[in-house]
Amino acid sequence: IKASLSRGRIDAVLRYQSAESSANSPELNLDTINQLMAWSRTVQSTVPVAGELSIADILKWPGVLTPERIDEDQLSVTAKDALANALSALASQRQREGRQLAVVINAKLEAARDIVIGVQGRVPELEQYARQRLNERVSEFAEQLEPGRFEQELVLLLAKSDITEEIDRLQLHLAEVANILNGSGPVGRRLDFLMQELNREANTLGSKSNHPETTTAAVDLKVLIEQMREQIQNIE
Repeated sequence: IKASLSRGRIDAVLRYQSAESSANSPELNLDTINQLMAWSRTVQSTVPVAGELSIADILKWPGVLTPERIDEDQLSVTAKDALANALSALASQRQREGRQLAVVINAKLEAARDIVIGVQGRVPELEQYARQRLNERVSEFAEQLEPGRFEQELVLLLAKSDITEEIDRLQLHLAEVANILNGSGPVGRRLDFLMQELNREANTLGSKSNHPETTTAAVDLKVLIEQMREQIQNIE
């Protein structure tokens, strides 16, 4: 089972039931019957008034009727074959489900890419927005600022709100998710890890945001990541 399935909890139950014909036909222990008949003759020769054993008496005697003997070697072969067939059917089912889930995840993935590309295209606008906000903050006491202080504050503000690295990492992670979905073999754990990385970058993107549109984009991105993560839980 472990060799066939790499993710999730699997419970396997083996039930054995004899065929109806054999289950209703226990075997007669002829050795025990012969011994009983020998004892009966001995008793009758010693005690003439003793009656003969009836068929009912014989069948009631412990050990006369024995249950069907089980061929353990054959049972083992049959059980292994049944398990192999069950695992094969499960693998086929998971492959079908995986292909269907890949279509759903790819759609979410494309939507996430569009959001990231949209934010990337607004980076110059976001920098201009940050400059404008700083101008508004210092306009009232601009004359009191030391020469070059405004530029220093602007550089610090832009550095704190720079989202270039987050965008680059988001694009790399999204591309890796697409590559994994197009690959083969177990992918669930790797995709789960990438969802964590994507969520981390989306959180950072939101925390660095100084523009309402970027904040909205970060929230929408996190929603898509969570939707993908939920679907990935069903992928091996």
